[in-house]
Amino acid sequence: MRRWLPTPLVSLALWLLWLMLNQSVEPAHILLGALIAIVVPLLIAPLRPTPVQVSRPLTIGRLIFHSLIEILRSCFNVCMLILFGKGRLNSQFIRIPLDLRDPHGLAVLACIINSTPGTVWVEIIPGSNDLALHVFDLHDAAWWIDMIKTRLERPLIDIFEQEKA
Repeated sequence: MRRWLPTPLVSLALWLLWLMLNQSVEPAHILLGALIAIVVPLLIAPLRPTPVQVSRPLTIGRLIFHSLIEILRSCFNVCMLILFGKGRLNSQFIRIPLDLRDPHGLAVLACIINSTPGTVWVEIIPGSNDLALHVFDLHDAAWWIDMIKTRLERPLIDIFEQEKA
């Protein structure tokens, strides 16, 4: 079974996405979606550096909750700055030391940070494991460091690296 479906959840998601995009449950769409759901994961399997070991569903739920709250908070703040800010911006780069080493966890962290309005993941600084982060309107760098370390990085370490610890 693993030979034809190396990532069953990805295959299921692709199949459901195909059916939703076509807005039809005709036999031809079901078969074509199933073919895509089998072939695409087989073609992209060599591109994956290491297999993903995900665990702790409650931690995943907590991470999603904190991420959504932060995204909504930032949406409101950036909107207020754009509409009523009148040039009072304090746009800066900050450096955040990361303990997270798993490439999948780092990718998820990058997605969360770049999905948050007003923040941009710039790079992992060469020679260190520090994240260069650009903040649109920075008032408290310590708050950003603490928020990313406790609400985002710590759950990602629990999810992706707990088996290695």
